[in-house]
Amino acid sequence: MAWLTSEQWWGLLADAILVVHVAFVLFIVFGLLFIWIGAAFRWRAVRNRWFRFLHLGAMGFVLVETLLGVICPLTEWEAAMRERAGQAAYGDETFMQYWLQRLLYWDLPHAGFIALYTAVFIAIVAAYFFVPPSRRSSNPRGA
Repeated sequence: MAWLTSEQWWGLLADAILVVHVAFVLFIVFGLLFIWIGAAFRWRAVRNRWFRFLHLGAMGFVLVETLLGVICPLTEWEAAMRERAGQAAYGDETFMQYWLQRLLYWDLPHAGFIALYTAVFIAIVAAYFFVPPSRRSSNPRGA
C-alpha cells in the first residue's frame, strides 16, 4: 500500500485504535447483557470462566483508571496517532471517527463517570453471585 502517505497511515492506525476502543466498550456493555439474558435462557456460554474473568477484569481496569484519574491508554494512543496524521484529535473527523466517537465519548463530569463505572462494575460483580461461572470439575474426565 505504497500509495498511502505517512499521515494517512497514522490516520488509519488512529481509526484502528478507535475501533478497538469501541469494541472494548461494547464487550463490557453487551457482555453484561449477554450474561443476564443467557442466564434467563440457560445458555452455558454465560458461565464460561474465561469470559467472565476477562469481562470483570475489563470493567475493573476501567474503574481503577477512572478512580485514579488516569486517561485511558487507548484514548492517549489514538490522540497521538491523530497528531502524527496531522488531524485534530477530535476535530476534522472522518465518517468513522464522527460516529464512533459519539458512541464512545460522553460529556460528563469526572464524578459522573466514577458513578457510572462503579454501577456497571457492581452489576458485573452481582452477576458473579446470581449467575456464577461454572466450576471446574474435580475430575477432568467428568466421571
